[in-house]
Amino acid sequence: MIGQPQAWQPLREELDLLAGPVLADGQPSWTLHDPVRNLFFQLDWASFEVLRRWHMADAQAIARDVGGHTTLHVSAADVEVLQQFLQGNELLQPPLHGASALDAQWQRRRAGWSQWLLHNYLFFRVPLLRPDRWLTRWAPRLDFLFRPGFWWLTLAALLWGLWGVARSWEVFRATLVDMWSLQGLLAYGVTLLGVKCLHEVGHGITAKRYGCKVPAMGVAFLVLWPVAYTDTNEVWKLTRRDQRLKVAAAGITTELLIAVWALLAWLWLPEGWPKSSAFLLATTTWVSTVLINASPFMRFDGYFLLSDYLQLPNLHSRAFALARWDLRERLFALGEAPPEHFGPTRQRLLIVFAWVTWIYRLVLFLGIAALVYHFFIKAVGILLFGVEILWFIAKPLWSELKAWHERGAQIARSRRARRSALVLLGLLALLVVPWPVPVHSSGMLQATAQWQLHAPEAAQLVQKPLDEGSLVTADTHLFALASPVLQAAALSNQARLQQVVQQSAAAGMDGELRRDWQVWQDRQAEALAQQAALDADAARYQVQAGGSGMLRDVDPDLQAGAWLARRELLGRVVDTQRLEVVAYVEEQALHRIRPGDSGLFITEGSGSKTLALRVRSIDQDASRSLNEGALAAPAGGNVPVRSQQEILYPEQPVYRVVLDVVPGEALPAWAGQHRWRGRVSIRGAWEAPSAQFVRSAASVFWREAGF
Repeated sequence: MIGQPQAWQPLREELDLLAGPVLADGQPSWTLHDPVRNLFFQLDWASFEVLRRWHMADAQAIARDVGGHTTLHVSAADVEVLQQFLQGNELLQPPLHGASALDAQWQRRRAGWSQWLLHNYLFFRVPLLRPDRWLTRWAPRLDFLFRPGFWWLTLAALLWGLWGVARSWEVFRATLVDMWSLQGLLAYGVTLLGVKCLHEVGHGITAKRYGCKVPAMGVAFLVLWPVAYTDTNEVWKLTRRDQRLKVAAAGITTELLIAVWALLAWLWLPEGWPKSSAFLLATTTWVSTVLINASPFMRFDGYFLLSDYLQLPNLHSRAFALARWDLRERLFALGEAPPEHFGPTRQRLLIVFAWVTWIYRLVLFLGIAALVYHFFIKAVGILLFGVEILWFIAKPLWSELKAWHERGAQIARSRRARRSALVLLGLLALLVVPWPVPVHSSGMLQATAQWQLHAPEAAQLVQKPLDEGSLVTADTHLFALASPVLQAAALSNQARLQQVVQQSAAAGMDGELRRDWQVWQDRQAEALAQQAALDADAARYQVQAGGSGMLRDVDPDLQAGAWLARRELLGRVVDTQRLEVVAYVEEQALHRIRPGDSGLFITEGSGSKTLALRVRSIDQDASRSLNEGALAAPAGGNVPVRSQQEILYPEQPVYRVVLDVVPGEALPAWAGQHRWRGRVSIRGAWEAPSAQFVRSAASVFWREAGF
């Protein structure tokens, strides 16, 4: 929409108009340079023809003259749009009596500075050096880096380095593992700092080679995360696209060159810190330039490379505008013309690129905020997180909703809009309507009751035990054991008891002995008590089943006469008729299950068997350790653990749940004979997906609010 006509203002006299490269559609371009702010603006043919006639000071006259002397069709509205663009970017002279307008503009700028942290904390720069003078001196001396001979020599160094690594692969791999230590990470940080400085020098040297000024180098802060930068805005003066591409790629190329020569140096340097530094340069530091600098989703080297390669200046803003238009057309079918016309393939790619960029930035900035929260200042991390939610989610949504409001009448008449509204209501319903989603976990199937049989001390097997798998009852004697020490003690006590009995009988006929009759009675009672204790000890050597079930885990090498260690496991009696499953449920799903809920157990491996379950009990407190090691994630289970002194500790709160196999369930032949791992599915309470998200978010908030 064009606003009210504004007073005509001439262009600023200090502006430079430079010839630019040929655009992708074949038309010429020009670059408008603002030397005061060192900003560059690319103009197409139509804009250039309008600026040539700017002295005419009338939009209608300019449009008629352009149409009369060129093949272009320019309207007065197009001229007014360009006027607004020039005025918005302060490229026009202020009016002679425009104090009020300048004051209003100054007030707007002051208000912007008062909100600087909110609107510009995502990315701001701090210049540290003015390198143009010393780059001018050094650029000619480094001219050999751009000659073909150097590149052929670098290729040979790369092949030599790869051949050397192949021969010393075990040493190379061991060194890489050793670098993951505190000392190695510190060395990596120092090396990375030096490489990034050389990265920026590469940009500066290449820009100077093509005659561009490099006014500043410094540190840019990406969500308070420092990254080096070099001001190479003057590359917009270059009319050859290949030169601009070389300047944009110079930093990445510098790091890759360092990696190649460092790899060769690692093969020849002696052990020590130079060899370690060369290893870092050759293996790890250049990865950051591929992952960060080469990414086209931020305004780093990769973005400018892609922008110049596609010949699409302001690639992000143009792709974003196209993606917003595409979204409106898909939702409402308004029939609006796209902001720019591209071929079908390029248009689809730009739309996908815009969505990927939005998602990438959101994930990246939230990740940096999380790092700041966990490793630096928690209050700052929470502030960054909140601002990023407002900036990347709330603000774009609000802007788009305002655009929809402006098109309210068109949207109300659109059948596609009504269809989209129904789809949106359906999606919202899917979020708020409870779903019958079961609670999944891994579980261990085992006998509900089992009795372990242990040997007492100083035991010898009297006869061969029952065979493995024998069915026994609770009073079945399974192992007949003997103890020579116990037998000797029993014989000694029997002899003593016999002597005491004889002495007590003789006391009744001998008057002199009758006086000690009470003593002999006490000694007889003591011997009888000792005999009872020995009989009780002897009973422990007749090992009974303890319950009805199947005899398992009997050592097949046990023979009569074998000696057994103290507390040696002789076997187990397993109740094969009553089975249970032990599982561990995460905290966020615990509220959905109750004792009595039904479930299923599916065994692992081929020939899987399904058993019906019912929840018997749920622990009230989170498990501090994991007794069922087979349910740990490293063993194939689903419980993440850390091991300390051979004890498994869950990494997150989990609760022990015991489920009974439903009585009457047809049990497989192997049931109860061994412990079997499988998957557990519990039919818990229904829950809406949105409720789960809100509960998880609230849990994280309350957990982290105590910083």
